[in-house]
Amino acid sequence: MKPVKFTIDKKISGGLGRAGTIITPHGALETPVFIVVGTKGSVKSLTTEQVLGLGGQSVLANTYHLYLEPGDELVKNSGGLGKFMNWEGPTFTDSGGFQVFSLGAAMGKSVGKIATGEEIAEYTDEGNFGGKLAQIDEEGVTFRSFMNGSEHRFTPERSMEIQQNLGADIIFAFDECTSPMAPKEYQMQAMERTHRWAKRCLESHSKIDQALFGVIQGGRFEDLRKESAKVLAGLEVNGKTFDGFGIGGSFVKEDMATAVRWVNEILPEDKPRHLLGVGEPEDLFLGVENGCDTFDCVAPTRQGRNGNFYTNEGRIIIQNSKFREDLSPVEKDCGCYACKNFSKAYIAHLFRAKEMLGPTLGSIHNLYFIVNLVKKIRQSILDGNFPQFKEEFLGKYR
Repeated sequence: MKPVKFTIDKKISGGLGRAGTIITPHGALETPVFIVVGTKGSVKSLTTEQVLGLGGQSVLANTYHLYLEPGDELVKNSGGLGKFMNWEGPTFTDSGGFQVFSLGAAMGKSVGKIATGEEIAEYTDEGNFGGKLAQIDEEGVTFRSFMNGSEHRFTPERSMEIQQNLGADIIFAFDECTSPMAPKEYQMQAMERTHRWAKRCLESHSKIDQALFGVIQGGRFEDLRKESAKVLAGLEVNGKTFDGFGIGGSFVKEDMATAVRWVNEILPEDKPRHLLGVGEPEDLFLGVENGCDTFDCVAPTRQGRNGNFYTNEGRIIIQNSKFREDLSPVEKDCGCYACKNFSKAYIAHLFRAKEMLGPTLGSIHNLYFIVNLVKKIRQSILDGNFPQFKEEFLGKYR
């Protein structure tokens, strides 16, 4: 019996996008769906009741961070991630693969996993795509803790062991997340290493009530992305195959939707697809349109904590002087707790006064906005008017 069951409820006419349902041991996910990020087993500044109240269906935690603190054995002894953080719904954990990038190639540089073509063209450092706090070899990755410098070793087998202890419903194979600046030769090496690690993850994963997703790599290169999708879609070890797929690694901002389509045209239609670390409004529409079912990203809470609020007309900076005496809500007719109870002027005051409530309200509003935007996208697919909804929303969002 499969640990998750995925059904497609309706497809976008003539495209790859679909609305569906993922049944997990802890409940159903109505897709497409935005998965709220709770990196350390906590959505920053929010309680699980607040996350549920704003419409969150599921949370995703970070394997590397929970391994360091409080430790995966403690989480296991507490009854697993959901029980530990008082979340009754479906849960995800990533593999630690993103830290291969964030503590390696990205450490000390202004490099994200998504770069513009212009940034890539101007990039001059062609070396050291490992290094800093993460050293990569064929067997795995040696990390140094960002907290105290202590040394830790992650292999595919160790990532599986930790994630099985954490006990999420959906977990990811250990992969090497690459820099968008890495040249094709390195992207190919990392992709092939990720494929070898994926096989080892399948071999070592043994928890029958936990779904394992393979992670597609290949950077910005069409032939590599397609090769990765074919290899992982066809990978079988002792009768086991992946229950779904994550699309990971680096992208060129302008061509991200194209890269996602390359992959999803190859991956099996009857398994869910997760776009890792992507969650800006424009990208969500493009991801859904090109066949992705689930998404996660720290952007909504990070933006909110820093006073950047999503609205239907684009982001606003709440501390701008024009909002100092603005007694209207951040978003008219928004159903979130922040907009129903407070004005822009009050929230702007909280940020200027450095009151903790400010970032909390920012996180609530932004998560409500993104979570419910994806719910509206799903409904537009079911209603058969996705193209019109996309055009209407993006026409206003600036």
